[in-house]
Amino acid sequence: MKLAAAELSRALQRAKAPPAGILLYGADAMRVALKRQDAVAVLLGANAESEMRLTRMSGADLRKDPALLLDAVKAQGFFPGTRGALVEDATDTLADTIGGALKDWREGDASILVTAGTLNARSALRKLFETNPQAWAIPLYDDPPGREEVEAMLAASGLKEVPRDAMTDLLALSRALDPGDFRQTVEKIALYKWGDDSPLTPAEIAALAPASVEAEVDDVLAAAAEAESGRIGPLMQRLEGQGVNPVTLCIGATRHFRALHAAASDPGGAAAGLARQRPPVFGPRRDRMARQAERWGRDRLEQALTMLIDTDLQLRSAQRAPQMALMERTLIRLAMLARR
Repeated sequence: MKLAAAELSRALQRAKAPPAGILLYGADAMRVALKRQDAVAVLLGANAESEMRLTRMSGADLRKDPALLLDAVKAQGFFPGTRGALVEDATDTLADTIGGALKDWREGDASILVTAGTLNARSALRKLFETNPQAWAIPLYDDPPGREEVEAMLAASGLKEVPRDAMTDLLALSRALDPGDFRQTVEKIALYKWGDDSPLTPAEIAALAPASVEAEVDDVLAAAAEAESGRIGPLMQRLEGQGVNPVTLCIGATRHFRALHAAASDPGGAAAGLARQRPPVFGPRRDRMARQAERWGRDRLEQALTMLIDTDLQLRSAQRAPQMALMERTLIRLAMLARR
């Protein structure tokens, strides 16, 4: 039977008896590993490995000794509870071996958990699990986790008070990060909120999310966008002392003002435009950039982008002017433009 990834945990909790087998397959090994971890936790419980109720084997080991799987399926455990036999990195060459174990499976035997990489529509492994009414085949695509999966992840981490605005930011973050990085971020947020019953805020998410731009660069770009020309000089000195490349700074400024331009051009408003950015903008920084976009307007932001493109061409040309000074002059000109 074919099953959607988002339905796995719910189906396991709802099932009257453990399934004979579960096949998890997909191109992203991290997604497969995380979903396998979730399946083992729901099906077997948190103490499965310490209670020796989970037997692991690789696809290579099973090819060398095909009897390993059936022995693990039929073995009697010392501790009570559901047992599992996990085959990792399986391929179609193991279809006959796994198929034989599924055919001999009886209620009370260990459930057969199989992970695999990409399997096409003609895959023998896929057909084996999809046509068996007691087994599940679960494809894992590169789509970001849905709201239900994120909520399950939050609940497992102990995060209960998540208001709508914080959930919106978390969903946007799940689309921007790799699955493993997103899970680590959720765990970091849960650790930060340990013993704190107050609702999770967008500001806390922004502070704990992986940083995409260094704080000093963000500060100087904000100074230019908010017409604070007096702050630009000291900030530029700090950046120069840290070895920041002027071309890199120009690229960052262009990206920042393009994001403002897209936000100012969005029919749903600046905040909605920033929420659709890739990567998305979070918390207080999103509110700050929304104010910047509204202050500048689309026409002046187009002028700003023209200035930055011209500066980028000059920085990459053979001109002899000091590059950091050239970049500083452009940022000051942008700050002066913001005052008009």
